Amino acid sequence: MTKAKENIFDFTLFKRLFQYIKPYKIIFFSLVALVILLAILSTATPYITKYAIDNSIAVKAPKSFLFYVLIMFAVLIFQTIFQLAFIYYAAWLGQNLVKDVRVKLFNHLLSFKMKYYDTSSVGVLITRAVTDMERIADIFGQGLFTIFRDLLAMIVVFGVMIYINWRLSLIVFIMLPLLMYATRIFQKYMKVTFEEVRNEVSNLNSYVQERITGMKILQLFTREAIDYKNFTVINERHKKAWLKTVWYNSIFFPLADLVSSISIGLVAWYGGLNIVLKGTDVSQGDLIAFVMFIPMLFRPLRQMADNFNTLQMGMVAATRVFKILDTTSQIDDNGTHVAEHFKGNINFNKVFFNYVEDETVLNGISFDVKQGETVAIVGATGAGKSTIINLLNRFYEIKDGVISIDGMDIKQITLESLRTQIAVVLQDVFLFADTILNNITLNNADITEAQVEAAAKDIGVHDFIASLPGGYHYNVKERGVMLSSGQRQLISFLRAYVTNPSILVLDEATSSVDSHSEQLIQNATDKMTNGRTSIVIAHRLATVKKADKIIVMDAGEIVEEGTHAQLLKKEKGYYKNLYEVQFLKEEVI
Repeated sequence: MTKAKENIFDFTLFKRLFQYIKPYKIIFFSLVALVILLAILSTATPYITKYAIDNSIAVKAPKSFLFYVLIMFAVLIFQTIFQLAFIYYAAWLGQNLVKDVRVKLFNHLLSFKMKYYDTSSVGVLITRAVTDMERIADIFGQGLFTIFRDLLAMIVVFGVMIYINWRLSLIVFIMLPLLMYATRIFQKYMKVTFEEVRNEVSNLNSYVQERITGMKILQLFTREAIDYKNFTVINERHKKAWLKTVWYNSIFFPLADLVSSISIGLVAWYGGLNIVLKGTDVSQGDLIAFVMFIPMLFRPLRQMADNFNTLQMGMVAATRVFKILDTTSQIDDNGTHVAEHFKGNINFNKVFFNYVEDETVLNGISFDVKQGETVAIVGATGAGKSTIINLLNRFYEIKDGVISIDGMDIKQITLESLRTQIAVVLQDVFLFADTILNNITLNNADITEAQVEAAAKDIGVHDFIASLPGGYHYNVKERGVMLSSGQRQLISFLRAYVTNPSILVLDEATSSVDSHSEQLIQNATDKMTNGRTSIVIAHRLATVKKADKIIVMDAGEIVEEGTHAQLLKKEKGYYKNLYEVQFLKEEVI
């Protein structure tokens, strides 16, 4: 067992969590005050019972007994009110704290490089942002304050018991170290077990999320039986991790009850024998009070172990959340120039890039795109075409070289203004489970529905949207499943066009759409690229032939550059071969 795992309570981690309590410090200190009041009031009932028995019942004085009953009733009323306030505001504090941490985590995730998401499991990240957050809330709602309340209650009970009868107290305290030692061992093993549980929960969430998202692929390739088998293995590990916690609980809690029962038995034996023999060491009130006190002394210790489970789960969850918050995977946004509008002159100068160390993707490429030009990039899969799009928007940092727009290094331009002026239409269109209007504007209040409708008419997609139930307010559901691939592509074109970008980047993909949608996409492409600096990853001959310049890539290098006519004149040229193999067939068709 590592040293980290042997630490029962991570004070450094809690100190960090405490920073989020500062805005709610009035509630926090009010809860501390309630804890103290509840600890004091918890001893009042047995204490009043003792005096009621000794001063009223034993001496047969019914008038004074009513007085004690009224006092006890008042104590119970106050105890109930304070307990209600404690439970509510402890949970309130936990939920507000988690709200702040979750917002900070989400904001942090928004700024990460694409590389982080390339190597991270979506299911794990969802677990951190949702499930783990609730466990952090439990630190305050059911963990820390409850443990503090129980611990303080034990101390108060301990003091009152000694004050009432030190001999009976001695009998109880002989048994206490045994339970305290068992609690210590229990807490140590539970921390390790809960860390294992959180790992298995993350694995389970990740696996389920990926399989549900990719269900079509599983069914297309009849992988249901295999993935069912894999799921049962993961689920079995999850079950075993939880059963470990059940096992430790099943050992500890009966042991705690046994120690408590033995203590009550010893006190009853000694106190009862003393009363029968008419000794002076124990009164009837003492005996009854101690029978009530013993569960109050042992139960908090037992509950602390239970609440410590909650605390441990919360601390493990907090560790995982803070690990993400401590991750530095942001693109350096040190630019000072705010770009309001680009002319559109783009230059790649000896740009080197790799996603993975020692695996070069772009090998010192250089090219120019002049203002208003449409440049088509063609080449085999893996040649580096899409990488150019990613680098122009600074989704990844280049290894060497310079990318500039209008003569300025894009690193000198603020990220927000850079990406605002560059609109991208990707081959893999992502739509949110929302209306078409919100998917186009992305909830940008500066873009009105009238502007969206005008832009849709401008590029020829208004009729298609208007034909849908609800028109622009039609909900496309998760990932746009209510639309065809061609319709999703048209929405993505409109999303880019409505922002009126200075530079347009198109990963033109029409291979899986019908002829009508393809024609609409081609018309939209012509309209959007007209007079605007555009970079197009071309999949269709029509786009290639219309381009002002064609860049031909192979294995991360530019092998040819020129117009369609110029490149066809090169004997045994790469583009000419590509044209004859791919584009010429399309032209014939």
